[in-house]
Amino acid sequence: MGQGLWRVARNQQLQQQGYSGQGYLTREHGRRIATNSVPNTSHRKQAQGGIDIYHLLKTRKSKEQEGFINLEMLPPELSFTILSYLNATDLCLASCVWQDLANDELLWQGLCKSTWGHCSIYNKNPPLGFSFRKLYMQLDEGSLTFNANPDEGVNYFMSKGILDDSPKEIAKFIFCTRTLNWKKLRIYLDERRDVLDDLVTLHNFRNQFLPNALREFFRHIHAPEERGEYLETLITKFSHRFCACNPDLMRELGLSPDAVYVLCYSLILLSIDLTSPHVKNKMSKREFIRNTRRAAQNISEDFVGHLYDNIYLIGHVAA
Repeated sequence: MGQGLWRVARNQQLQQQGYSGQGYLTREHGRRIATNSVPNTSHRKQAQGGIDIYHLLKTRKSKEQEGFINLEMLPPELSFTILSYLNATDLCLASCVWQDLANDELLWQGLCKSTWGHCSIYNKNPPLGFSFRKLYMQLDEGSLTFNANPDEGVNYFMSKGILDDSPKEIAKFIFCTRTLNWKKLRIYLDERRDVLDDLVTLHNFRNQFLPNALREFFRHIHAPEERGEYLETLITKFSHRFCACNPDLMRELGLSPDAVYVLCYSLILLSIDLTSPHVKNKMSKREFIRNTRRAAQNISEDFVGHLYDNIYLIGHVAA
């Protein structure tokens, strides 16, 4: 170990004295090179058995001199592919260097549609002077406004021609957008039940297991923190939509929207029971089956048991 440290220190001393990579070698390495007749620098570096500090510094300096790749020298398809990985802030910074490339409409169109999947303006003939970069700024401003005041946010989108004054268009916008504050969104949907109705119909629960479908539903339409009329409304709308998406399964299991409503409520209570640290005595599978079948007698024991297993293994349906 002492010999290795001596070699590193000796290499550093050589660099300070201005020796080149082909300079001084120790007597021991000199004898090895003479014996093995090694002519070139690469073998001398290998014979040293340590890190060639000069070579590393030289390589680092050459890389610093190279600088960034000029995207304008690449094929346009490759340049656009590289820039498409940037977010809006980085793309604006890139436009300071590559103005024509970073301001391309296709890049900003991709940013708009990846963040706000549906806007009424997408399906219209663009007005004079329209640009997706300007639209992105307006969508971002409208989302921030919505997260402060939902009604003002929606009015802003309508005033800019981004959204039509239609419950279905508003519902599609909400369904395809992930930048809206879920607490403000919950308040807005509680006040706009017409938008809520259209938002529910956008969900497709075909061939989904009931707890998984309920999780997907509550990812888009967040459940209230407390029980009440709004939660009952959400479960009722979900139950009818789930039955409409799975008519064959409902006939096979003998389930009605009312029975699905009971199951959904049971799943929410079970989720709270199994995940809450305040509940010491967790509900057993046998207890869940007995309580659920007491409320909905036509449901098979095996089906209810599978529901319990799903909550036990995966977790809360409305987290």
